[in-house]
Amino acid sequence: MAVEKLSTMVDGVEILKPRTDNREYRKIVLKNSLQILLISDPDTDKCAASMSVSIGSFSDPQGLEGLAHFLEHMLFYASAKYPEEDSYSKYITEHGGSTNAYTSSEETNYHFDINADCFSEALDRFAQFFIKPLMSAEATMREIKAVDSENQKNLLSDGWRMRQLQKHLSKEDHPFHKFSTGNMDTLHVKPQAKGVDTTSELIKFYEEHYSANIMHLVVYGKESLDKIQDLVEGMFQEVQNTNKTIPRFPGQPCTPEHLQILVKAVPIKQGHKLNVSWPVTPSIHRYEEAPCRYLGHLIGHEGEGSLFHALKTLGWATGLSAGEGDWTLDYSFFTVSIELTDAGHEHMQDILGLLFKYIQLLQKTGVCQWIFDELAAICETKFHYQDKTPPMSYIVDIASNMQIFPTRDWLVGLSLPSKYNPATIQKVVDELSPGNARIFWESQKFEGQTDKNEPWYNTAYSLEKITSSTIQEWVKSAPDVNLHLPAPNVFIPTDLSLKDAKNKENVPVLLRNSPFSRLWYKPDTIFSKPKAYFKMDFNCPLAVSSPDAAVLTDIFTRLLMDYLNEYAYYAQVAGLHYGVSLSDNGFELTLLGYNHKLRILLDTVIEKIANFEVRPDRFAVIKETVTKEYQNYKFRQPYHQAMYYCSLILQDQTWPWTEELDVLSHLEAEDVAKFVPMLLSRTFIECYIAGNVEDNEAESMVKHVEDVLFNDPKPKCRPLFPSQHLTNRVVKLEEGMKYFYHQDGSNPSDENSALVHYIQVHRDEFAMNIKLQLFGLVAKQPTFHQLRTVEQLGYITALAQRNDSGIYGVQFIIQSSVKGPGHIDSRVELLLKNFETKLREMSDEEFKSNVTALIDMKLEKYKNLKEESRFYWQEIQRGTLKFNRKEAEVGALRQLQKQELIDFFEEYIKIGAAKKKSLSIRVYGSQHLNEMASDKDEVPSPSVEIEDIVGFRKAQPLHGSFRGCGQPKL
Repeated sequence: MAVEKLSTMVDGVEILKPRTDNREYRKIVLKNSLQILLISDPDTDKCAASMSVSIGSFSDPQGLEGLAHFLEHMLFYASAKYPEEDSYSKYITEHGGSTNAYTSSEETNYHFDINADCFSEALDRFAQFFIKPLMSAEATMREIKAVDSENQKNLLSDGWRMRQLQKHLSKEDHPFHKFSTGNMDTLHVKPQAKGVDTTSELIKFYEEHYSANIMHLVVYGKESLDKIQDLVEGMFQEVQNTNKTIPRFPGQPCTPEHLQILVKAVPIKQGHKLNVSWPVTPSIHRYEEAPCRYLGHLIGHEGEGSLFHALKTLGWATGLSAGEGDWTLDYSFFTVSIELTDAGHEHMQDILGLLFKYIQLLQKTGVCQWIFDELAAICETKFHYQDKTPPMSYIVDIASNMQIFPTRDWLVGLSLPSKYNPATIQKVVDELSPGNARIFWESQKFEGQTDKNEPWYNTAYSLEKITSSTIQEWVKSAPDVNLHLPAPNVFIPTDLSLKDAKNKENVPVLLRNSPFSRLWYKPDTIFSKPKAYFKMDFNCPLAVSSPDAAVLTDIFTRLLMDYLNEYAYYAQVAGLHYGVSLSDNGFELTLLGYNHKLRILLDTVIEKIANFEVRPDRFAVIKETVTKEYQNYKFRQPYHQAMYYCSLILQDQTWPWTEELDVLSHLEAEDVAKFVPMLLSRTFIECYIAGNVEDNEAESMVKHVEDVLFNDPKPKCRPLFPSQHLTNRVVKLEEGMKYFYHQDGSNPSDENSALVHYIQVHRDEFAMNIKLQLFGLVAKQPTFHQLRTVEQLGYITALAQRNDSGIYGVQFIIQSSVKGPGHIDSRVELLLKNFETKLREMSDEEFKSNVTALIDMKLEKYKNLKEESRFYWQEIQRGTLKFNRKEAEVGALRQLQKQELIDFFEEYIKIGAAKKKSLSIRVYGSQHLNEMASDKDEVPSPSVEIEDIVGFRKAQPLHGSFRGCGQPKL
């Protein structure tokens, strides 16, 4: 496979980049040895930077677990040059940007993006992280609470629990074994008991490890490379170089005692899972030969003949993934994860037997060059025709790549297998042996059968050694199924040419309107990629008519996906993605990817809908899966529970999950068989087709769908009566009234409580939208600073806009283990009271700066077809059809005066405002349950206590629906 070499760096080193990438790149190295990649993109609206420091949690000192992660938090606080606390985050947020960081085992990555005209100052503030940060003792103590709150959030998460259990069962003297998040105990209580000062240790860790020569910076700007270089050299040359060596941690995390083990663990959630992992040679040393990519492709395949297909046919598995997971330069694990059904749980030995039988098949058939070449071709097409993504997400991966890959492959990373070497692949196949396996088996059925507990998350488990001969017995006794390699992929696109759209419209046009469907069409006039975006929303009145109908529609969509999987999986691998899922008024079909073979996939999906039959064996598996999902609702994070209750209160024609679970328990296959013809019997299809598709092709697709479903001699579908066209209605809260809903957290083991404080404001209208959005922008950082940074109420603290079918509002979302919802609600009210003063004292200059930031955010160009299509599809689905929304709202913003924003706040948002409509959802964790009764007694007047959600909703007036505003004409 020939990969094009499309750009030369100024120091003479070639860097590979996609053939569709017009950005310019330059590598520079400062005098302090800081390596930097500069990216110039004149078309960008956002600029960004990412600094990767080659130090992570593996370097945590003994007895200070989580120190690297804690330092990541602390660098956001302040610096000698910008000493005001949180001023970095404040500046970024107020200028349309976002900022974040993460700590992994051997890297800490800091990143931000911001509106292009504010990049210079933001970059200077960012540089101070690495020049002279300030870390006061008081700030240290506050942020330890934030780290502890973050850990509290994870304690009941099965993903975190099982990962730590795998780490726990490794060599104690290898850093893989460590707990890396940190908590109050590791960062304060235990160090203090030993006379260790955490602030001093933090500064010492920073000074010992943060050196320019082990940092890699990516800067993404709008200006020319020369201008970006001048900017960067002036700001980052002061980063100290203490000539550190990137730490290496040689040796394997697992000794023979940690291999050939079967671990039975008790998860929090319902469901059974099997994880098998093997220590293997890290692929990174042979990344162009991609041994684990090749094996993950085959073992994780879902087509006919695959391991998953066999397990699915037997009714034993609902999901399977395979590939290289945890890896460094020194060790790696190849992992196969299988989601089991109840029947699969009873056949664990057979499943492992089939897994090793498939690995034996790979041994026997040897490495196939045609499979490698096909995989390489798919990856090459994906690389060269990759969508443009937001600058920040793009450069974070590149910054991480810079510390591992040669300059030539900084943009490529692991994404381009290009050198066929069967010996390298065969070596990893040989490592996937029974003698190297670590088997982790999760199920609540192991409750009471375990004798050990992992110390950090208290996960109950048992451990037994298992021999190679035992596994070989399982292989022998496994069912005789036809396992074979996948067929050649017919969905790989071969026509990547761009079509010359006759219609150059900048917004969707109504191309076709019939009693059966409506087609909106938008050709690609911006992105020049051989891709298409296709949506069909089947509006079926029956789908939302009752809890029974909602569940039956859900089962129908899942069965469709299930039937399509073995065929459509090939399309997915080749870059043509599909999905059938529930929508507000029925179900929707989504196709997204290369346009060349899209029609083939569409015709198959429509044929499956038209000739839908219920297979009782697959129904049983889907019913079991959905039942577990409902049962696991109670284990959701408390703030997710609060947001769910808020939606249930506001949105008409939605049903409590408890009612849907009750429906499910009585459901049989014949119920679905009877329901689906009735569901489809009256329907209207809303369609949107965009991208590299000509208008006649788009019309032909929709006409074909109509012919199959509506125009058959025995039609499956008939058009809706005018009275049946669906509307989305939202509860209209009363002006001047406060509403409260108090509820126990659904998981008695969860100490966290949550609050959603929602303020309903108005029905979609440009002049009002911009005032609410501007308030959200101005209030976002002060909310975070006060409630999270200063008061330390909880790690999850957010102020977010809310839009329910065109009804706009704002919501404060806080989750806390330290304070109950009643207290948090009072702090939100006080915050709003104090915000009134802030608004009045805002200078004209500050007001204009915020308006400019919001305008810049609104005028930000779409980066890819998916982003553009999502915006237009939302307008179509809601019925608002305001395709010029951004331009119109910018026009209104340019006219907005500061007094209008103050008037808006005083009328709709502030405490006691005449038109204020607030709804407080208070979810009580186990730690604060005893506060609920007194909180209820103390609610202010006038107020409404919601006891019965559905009863309340039925008694309330509803906002008008935009979908009921008549049909647009051609």
